[in-house]
Amino acid sequence: MPDADALDADALVADALAAARGTDVRAAERQLDRLVVGGGVPDGPAAVDAALTARLVRGVGRLWPRGWQPVDLVRIATRRLGPAAGRLVADLAAAQRRVQPEPVPLWWDDQLAGLDAAVWWDDDRRHLAAWAAREGTDRIAALRDAVDVLALVEGLPPIAVLRPPPGVTAPATAVGRGGSGSRMLDRVRALLAKAESTTFPAEAEALTGKAQELMARHSIDAALVEATAERGDAPGGVRLGTEPPYPGAKALLVQEVAAANRCESVWSDDLGFATVLGFPADLAAVELLYTSLLVQATAAMLRGRTERRTRGGSRRTKAYDESFLNAFALRIGERLRAAADEAGREAAREQGGERLLPVLASRATAVRERLDDLFPGVTSKRLTVADEEGWASGTSAADRAALHPGGSAPARVSGAAHRPRPPAGTRRRGPADR
Repeated sequence: MPDADALDADALVADALAAARGTDVRAAERQLDRLVVGGGVPDGPAAVDAALTARLVRGVGRLWPRGWQPVDLVRIATRRLGPAAGRLVADLAAAQRRVQPEPVPLWWDDQLAGLDAAVWWDDDRRHLAAWAAREGTDRIAALRDAVDVLALVEGLPPIAVLRPPPGVTAPATAVGRGGSGSRMLDRVRALLAKAESTTFPAEAEALTGKAQELMARHSIDAALVEATAERGDAPGGVRLGTEPPYPGAKALLVQEVAAANRCESVWSDDLGFATVLGFPADLAAVELLYTSLLVQATAAMLRGRTERRTRGGSRRTKAYDESFLNAFALRIGERLRAAADEAGREAAREQGGERLLPVLASRATAVRERLDDLFPGVTSKRLTVADEEGWASGTSAADRAALHPGGSAPARVSGAAHRPRPPAGTRRRGPADR
């Protein structure tokens, strides 16, 4: 028999959720007050907390087969509700992990670890009280946050399933099986860390260019190995955050880095991320480069502001910053493609173009088919330049020095060698995203 108190507590939670979704603020506050005191339920506060936590955990678990991953859920909760809500969602993901049917892939636990998502409380019935104490807030605020998170979790749409979720046995080709190139990635991380820390633009661009060459060559080597494997890797995907400010410029940077590394990208602006599709080695390159270049672009923009003030220019504007970042992304994309193309030509000389080119063409086709399968309704959004000075400054910031240490600045590259470039802009998720 169901516990009557639990049923009553569940009803209180349902009423509070319905009120929170409505437009009557007073009604929502009244229902929240009922949650605070327990609404007459024996052992009311503890029963309410248990019912609310249980419904939250169930809601989180229902999102995994709908394409959501822990990092996605924490990102959108933080974006829409604030950092505290993001931390609460991390707790919920950890709690759900305890009841998640096997198999649970290693990458899932890696995500949880990266979010510091762990069960640190003793009893789910007291989780919200313990969470409130940890956050330094009161019970009313904790319950309000929890109800808001519940409304978010139960209202999220399905998104593209990039990797088989926990509880589903993945085919051998669904996810890269290794070949992580950890030593190479360690070298790349070291180069990019230096690029982020230096105050000299020439050095930063040289280090970034070297990192791109290393990753491009690693990707080519991995492609040749996989071409001879009985069961090779299949295209997968990652989602990269494009949070305000300037989410469109960040999405453009993702697209440019993806294009340089034989990947495709689609921006879901309403959800705050870009989805990148490609093979495992290429996806690793995009993640590393995007994270580093975002830091470098922001630093270059700040330097541009300083130079503008020194010249007696007008004060900073949003239009200037956004135009700067858009121009930076496009020019850096051209230069990354040039570095990747050089690595490809070198590999072709060593391996023979007749062996390499069909492999790369086959992989490009597989990535495009994956894109068409997951995003059949994708549309394009063109860039607009609202500040000419910002555009010119962003281009010159990206073009100031050679990518190669000791080299000279190359000529402007008109487009990617491995595929035609789309019109300047970002691809956006269409209504058929699934």
